[in-house]
Amino acid sequence: MSVMHLAPLTREHAEDLATWRYDPPYDLYDMVGAEPDELLSPAVGFHAVLTGDDLVGFRSFGPDGRVPGWDYDDSALDTGGGLRPSLTGQGLGRSAITAGLDFGRAHFAPAAFRVTVAAFNTRALRVVESLGFVRVAAFEAARDGREFVVLVRDEEG
Repeated sequence: MSVMHLAPLTREHAEDLATWRYDPPYDLYDMVGAEPDELLSPAVGFHAVLTGDDLVGFRSFGPDGRVPGWDYDDSALDTGGGLRPSLTGQGLGRSAITAGLDFGRAHFAPAAFRVTVAAFNTRALRVVESLGFVRVAAFEAARDGREFVVLVRDEEG
């Protein structure tokens, strides 16, 4: 697979994302039913992760990366994302997240990045920790009581 990069989300990308369905327990991340117009809103902060012209995932920057139930602040830029369901578990997460961090650093220059990951998602936790994220908190989500972990990566110094 060629190098991953971020690009503006197109209508075609948003419509594709709105069909993404994951196997349990990862179905927590299903995109099915997402409104393409919402995904395209600049306020939501969604970007396509591409290899060449192929949509392989997405990254978001800002409030979309937050999970209700924890007291977030503005000390870090929240980022989230996902891979196309057929591509999960193939070792591509590190490249997708790295491409997102590079993009976020270039466009937002944050003091730190923050990710919120479901506690059961050991694959994602392993990847973000390998990229220098450190666990700072754990909490139960307001909507369903699932446990989530908050991790931060300092970009200064």
